[in-house]
Amino acid sequence: MTYCKWDKISELYKRYHDEEWGVPLHNDQMQFEFLMLEAMQCGLSWRIILQKRKIFRKCFDNFDYEKVARYDESDIARIMNTDGMIKSRRKIEAVINNAKCFQKIREEFGSFCKFLWAYSDGKTILYEDHEKGWIPASNGLSDRISKDLKQRGFKFLGPTTVYSHLQACGVINDHGVDCECYKKIITMYPTIKKPKKHEKGVQYFGD
Repeated sequence: MTYCKWDKISELYKRYHDEEWGVPLHNDQMQFEFLMLEAMQCGLSWRIILQKRKIFRKCFDNFDYEKVARYDESDIARIMNTDGMIKSRRKIEAVINNAKCFQKIREEFGSFCKFLWAYSDGKTILYEDHEKGWIPASNGLSDRISKDLKQRGFKFLGPTTVYSHLQACGVINDHGVDCECYKKIITMYPTIKKPKKHEKGVQYFGD
């Protein structure tokens, strides 16, 4: 087992790995949810984020970016007072801010998915050696997208956070070569192989 050994930590992790993580995503509302989960995760474990996912959905109207973009001070207070919610005003304000930025990208490109997938020509990327367990914290692609998003006003979306999002939404396939999800994705979706470029924080997750 390579990088995907993390899916055995808990049943919650396993379901997320088997059913969602790395599957090419072409739905804007789910893109917003995935992206904001990554933003909320900054400084926390992914286990906490998955455990609190239902609470996040309750707080942010199932991540309906149109509704979230209209939130005001009363909504911030409501979210801050929700039992089990992460008590970070900065992150809550960032989600609201990012919803507005998300809308602007949709206005310009037609959808956020079109904007994001244009970076890979609509194909899932297989980077050299990633399938063997050599996984970076960020790379040249996540750095470019992070800079673009920041210029458009997004917050809490640095290169590492963006890289995690690219893994989650299937722009990058970082499942291990011995993982059934790896095989399923390369069989069912268009993929492209690329060499490593500007990778940072590379770790080996193999046995």
